[in-house]
Amino acid sequence: MPVSEETFKREVLSKIPPRNEPPLPSDWLHTEMLERFRVLRFAPIKEGMNVLEIGCGAHALTTVPLAYLVGETGRVVAVDRSRWRFFEEVTSSAGVKHRIIPLKLDARELPFPFRTFDLAVLVHGVRSLKNEETMIMVISEMLQVSERVFIAESLPVAKNERQGAHLELYNLREEIFEALFGEKDDLHYPTIEKLTKLVERAEGEVIESGTFEPKLPHYLAYIPREYVERIKDEEKRAELLRRWERAYEKWKAGAEHPPVGWLIAKR
Repeated sequence: MPVSEETFKREVLSKIPPRNEPPLPSDWLHTEMLERFRVLRFAPIKEGMNVLEIGCGAHALTTVPLAYLVGETGRVVAVDRSRWRFFEEVTSSAGVKHRIIPLKLDARELPFPFRTFDLAVLVHGVRSLKNEETMIMVISEMLQVSERVFIAESLPVAKNERQGAHLELYNLREEIFEALFGEKDDLHYPTIEKLTKLVERAEGEVIESGTFEPKLPHYLAYIPREYVERIKDEEKRAELLRRWERAYEKWKAGAEHPPVGWLIAKR
């Protein structure tokens, strides 16, 4: 029987302390983790599975619900190249640390010579892979080491003003990072058609796909004003500050998660 959302909240989310990181609300981590739990309802996860997660990130947003869903006999191998700052703190407080094996490595070159995993997942991580070449390489690695691959990503679609507020602020991130560091990051959200083409270019076959609405607030478009202020190009800085101020006011009034696209693939 599938685990209910209320059970997940009671047994996991309630254990994670609130965070003091204004302007984000104190429960932002719980809300984002709940969204991941809803996403994973579409993944073919069963208790006892060995699951590979690509791009677990500093806050283990997908790792925690994954580790909960695979149960005591399952394991999650969580991969990220650099973002580990709060990972142990969050997984420990959630009570699932013992089900997780963290690995600091580049997902373009996974050290597994055969199909080691029942499932590999990449949830809200395609946008952090910086370019299509890397996306294809990572997806190809996932297809080689697992029986099935599950990929989910926000879509560039706004069905109401609150979703539009999220997209307007989020869509500044790619440009801000490029102006600051000389390379893109947090790329604009792909369409489900683009995700499918990436899988096919990685020699995979999409066997199921869909979209759904999380129906939750969304806070992770936020980027501090100080980032924009550090841009050296005066003209670019002034332009992005104007756009940031306008988008931030809309975001602050309330932002909602846009629709999410997901797919299941095999090699």
